[in-house]
Amino acid sequence: MSAPTHRRHDPRLGEFSLRPLDPDADAALLHGWVTHPKAVFWMMQDADVDRVAEEYRRIAAHPHHDAYLGCWQGRPAFLAERYDPARVELVGLYDPAVGDVGMHFLCAPTDTPARGFTLAVLTTVLDWLFADPATGRVVVEPDVRNTAVHALNAAVGFTVVGPIAKPEKTALLSVCTRERFLAATRREAPA
Repeated sequence: MSAPTHRRHDPRLGEFSLRPLDPDADAALLHGWVTHPKAVFWMMQDADVDRVAEEYRRIAAHPHHDAYLGCWQGRPAFLAERYDPARVELVGLYDPAVGDVGMHFLCAPTDTPARGFTLAVLTTVLDWLFADPATGRVVVEPDVRNTAVHALNAAVGFTVVGPIAKPEKTALLSVCTRERFLAATRREAPA
């Protein structure tokens, strides 16, 4: 297991971290996440462990797309993907800007949900992406029907650009600048 590449302390929920995903070693764990009914928008409901490993090997080999395993209090708890939207996912579907970084995230299913956990995960992922000074804004393209993630995106500073037609879905293109993220999340710091 590799060392964390990013850490963040959430004032309410404690320590979060990200490390590079190991497609083969992490495939069985991810399989349970991406095939869970709550992960319907991940579009891997019928995948077996081999297909999950294959998908993440493909991502690991791609020069403009990578995946990270997120931990909460030292235990695997979420998945994050980072990509260049001008070269992956959104090619020809929007006007890219210098410094755009695309992102996907998925929280692990749990029987004991922690209040505010998903928001803390999204905040951690954006904190990680904006830690790179080259990141000007984060771009996301969730399914238009995923109203829960649209509300979370708004809570951390995303603004809606509009719907776009992708081959696999109609997506709601949204962007978040560093300034909007900091303004939206400043409230988490103790006064």
